[in-house]
Amino acid sequence: MDIVLGLQWGDEGKGKFIDLISENYDITARFNGGANAGHSIERNGKRITLKSIPSGIFMKGVQNVIGTGVVLDPVSLKKEILNLQLFDESIQPENHLMISRKAHFVFPTHKLLDVFMERNPDYTTIGTTKNGIAQAYSNKILRQNLRVEDMFSPDFKSRSEQILKRDYRFLAGGDMVLPSLEEISSEFFEAVDFLKKFRCTDTEVYLNHALSEGRKVLAEGSQAVMLDIDHGTYPHVTSSSTTAAGACSGLGISPKKVGEIYGIAKAYCTRVGNGVFPTEIFNEDGGKIRTAGHEFGSNTGRPRRIGWLDLPALKYAVMVSGVTQLVLTKADILSGMKSVAICTHYQLEDGSMESVSGRLSENIKPVLKWLKGWDADVTAIKTASDLPDELKDFISFLESELGIPVAYLSTGPGREEILKMV
Repeated sequence: MDIVLGLQWGDEGKGKFIDLISENYDITARFNGGANAGHSIERNGKRITLKSIPSGIFMKGVQNVIGTGVVLDPVSLKKEILNLQLFDESIQPENHLMISRKAHFVFPTHKLLDVFMERNPDYTTIGTTKNGIAQAYSNKILRQNLRVEDMFSPDFKSRSEQILKRDYRFLAGGDMVLPSLEEISSEFFEAVDFLKKFRCTDTEVYLNHALSEGRKVLAEGSQAVMLDIDHGTYPHVTSSSTTAAGACSGLGISPKKVGEIYGIAKAYCTRVGNGVFPTEIFNEDGGKIRTAGHEFGSNTGRPRRIGWLDLPALKYAVMVSGVTQLVLTKADILSGMKSVAICTHYQLEDGSMESVSGRLSENIKPVLKWLKGWDADVTAIKTASDLPDELKDFISFLESELGIPVAYLSTGPGREEILKMV
């Protein structure tokens, strides 16, 4: 099994890379998260964002798995499937998508609880996407949730209604304007019925049998390492494990069966919502990069915060996930800048320097190394040898600092605009 991870704070371009290489695999499997993030893919001049469906869905003959570590919103998934079929009528998700029986449901009241907690001063505001992901995971840990396999039980509706009514009573005690319980319940149960036509099975057994038969599996992560619930910039993180270890636990596959671990990173950094962001750019360079890179959330539309490439955080992400190959994206967005910066160290409050860190705080200062920029239409370049020398120097510096090769370089938004470097 090979793994694809984001190494920063998300939005690195995982969907494009997975779409590119998934033709080399028999199975693509999503191992974490929910509909709180999107993988944007361009095909035939059109763009689509996949939220829960693995990015290999466009490849004929590739089976796609929503694994146990995912929390599944039936309403969102139904809309995503219908939108996918409008985007490409040749795709038949019911034949190429299977769902773990053990994946947990996101209930419509989970979304409302997200909104409630974001507005209530008694709770920490973290900038959630309000898709109910944290609520589903927390109820999973409390053993108060229902799983995909439960929808086939005769008492599923009554058990679901118990959860919905319990949450709704709590919410009704606040000052929120709520939709009717009947309306959100009806939409939820209709979506659940829609999902019953898909194959729901013990995906960990299916995946392990496939690996033992020599079939190739690509594990796809949502969000990114610096948003990991344990190793990210807590509390402004996601609610699942986003590391390579999370792929193993989320899919039920032994670490012994892991091969390549592809880490995706932008040539700069972005972040959506609140949280520590040491290299954030506050001058006009940040605005220029945001505009040129179309840096707005694929799921929320929110403008992303922009920062220079953060090497200490990137080293940390590479370390905790054992990344073997780096995929560098959006270097083309920096084209035309006279100089570009890389944060090489953090200066701590006591004056000491740190070059590898997941221990970020508001009080650290980035130490920037400025490199000469490149002024070339990178999107037109078809071979690595033709890259501008300044970009080659940028890549070489990253390779020497990280100790892993830059195996791929994305040169533009198009599916084919990517160079294999090694």
